[in-house]
Amino acid sequence: MSNVFASRSLNVIDDLSINERRYFFKKVKELKDAIIAGNEGVLDSFRINDPDFGIYEVFLEDSTRTKESFRNAANFHHVKVSELISSSSSINKGESYADTFNMLSGYHNSIFIVRSKVEGLTKWLSEECTEYAERNGLPYRPAFINAGDGKHEHPTQELLDEFTFLEDIDMSFDSIHVALVGDLYHGRTVHSKADGLRIFDHVKVDLIAPDELMMPESYIEKMKQNGFEVAIYPSIEEYLKAGDPAKLWYFTRPQLERMGERILQKQDILREAITFRRDFLPYIKEGTKFYHPLPRHKEHPTIPTWLDKTPLNAWERQAINGMYCRIVLLSLIGGKIGDDYVPVPGDHVTDRRTEEYIIQVEPSKDRKDKNYSEGVRPIADGIVIDHICKGDEPGAIRSHMRLISTILNLDDGRGGEWVSRGSDGQYKGIIFRPGARPLERKDLKRLAAVAPHCTLNIIRDGRVAEKYRTHMPPRIYNFDDLCCQNEACISNPVNGEGVPAAFYRTPDGHFACAYCGKFHTFKEIWKKRS
Repeated sequence: MSNVFASRSLNVIDDLSINERRYFFKKVKELKDAIIAGNEGVLDSFRINDPDFGIYEVFLEDSTRTKESFRNAANFHHVKVSELISSSSSINKGESYADTFNMLSGYHNSIFIVRSKVEGLTKWLSEECTEYAERNGLPYRPAFINAGDGKHEHPTQELLDEFTFLEDIDMSFDSIHVALVGDLYHGRTVHSKADGLRIFDHVKVDLIAPDELMMPESYIEKMKQNGFEVAIYPSIEEYLKAGDPAKLWYFTRPQLERMGERILQKQDILREAITFRRDFLPYIKEGTKFYHPLPRHKEHPTIPTWLDKTPLNAWERQAINGMYCRIVLLSLIGGKIGDDYVPVPGDHVTDRRTEEYIIQVEPSKDRKDKNYSEGVRPIADGIVIDHICKGDEPGAIRSHMRLISTILNLDDGRGGEWVSRGSDGQYKGIIFRPGARPLERKDLKRLAAVAPHCTLNIIRDGRVAEKYRTHMPPRIYNFDDLCCQNEACISNPVNGEGVPAAFYRTPDGHFACAYCGKFHTFKEIWKKRS
């Protein structure tokens, strides 16, 4: 049986399935117990123990705890540990990420631990460097671990958070009730929980933050799609007044410096809403534990230091668990352990690229054909795109029809656009173009991407010869004019990496960037035009 963990990258928490993560936590407990007991035999079973095995730390953003935790975890394995000093590297001279990491991959480095402000960087590198390794016949596939990318995710922090939660609920996956408190807007550690907490069968999440610091709507929506019970509160005080507080509280540091002068002017009010006070203690349930990814703000900690010596303190153990979890993660990716894991059917999401989203309809089976006209003269040959943006306001429909015309290269020649109103009172757009116009499969894919839920009529000899209805594609890629609108994303042109944008459909009808996860509507996934 092959090791399913060997040479795997961890870009987002869902790169490990629920069952794989449950196995991971079992191994972390084994390691921690062995370390506490001093059982060298068990510890050796986790060690890669190969001086030629390369682990490379590349921290393009400042870090102390994550960086040192990984360094000590790597040293545990008795392997070659290297570090890229970003301040003096060619990355700061305009060298591409792909060239830098391809070069380092060729120097017998098997695992890269990367922190960056650029979101989705490790996903792109895992794709690019795999192709590089194949082109050059390297005997290994380099793996990448995301040690935090912008406001996106921090999957290894999520692993150690989940393990610490499990320790405090008897290692049970049955249910969890957790309060997330603080800067939920910027906090990538809480963003990872939208998928990370799926390891539990039943999840209740209380989000505690003022509006300015509340979790982005896309992550709240993802939690709900994952079946979580979600409640929202503007402050700790209001949360405690509501009764039934969670026994697990996860705090984050407010990053108000990222939010401009307007926010800084009201920072005292915002900090007060998410900072624990002495007078809250009587309302806390017995056995409650507090967690924090650290560091705390030295002047305005959301968990005040007077709580350090109380039973609420689980954040110190949480930090120590970081090294244990990262030791096990490196051991898995290095192929040292994991041979005994038996893959479970459905471990990972089924590839939906074969799902049909362009449906051909027989015109004879549809209602009586309309007579589409060019002025007073019916169209003899041409195309008519109907039901565009049905339900939108006329101005928005007209604006999007201009985009559709550009995307489908319909701007030259005769034709026009209409906005009509149906018997149901809803507006819809219609684009007509007379004249023979061949449409290939790729054109239909572009139409489905830019105008899902529309109807395409191909007219010959004055009649509808072919009719197609479009639905939202499960994935969109390989179009040069696609663009993630998040400027922090590795695929955004502002980063100059030439990474082709790609999106996947979410259950609520958005398109999420395949790299940074940002939600877009179908109107927003295209490069902006002047």
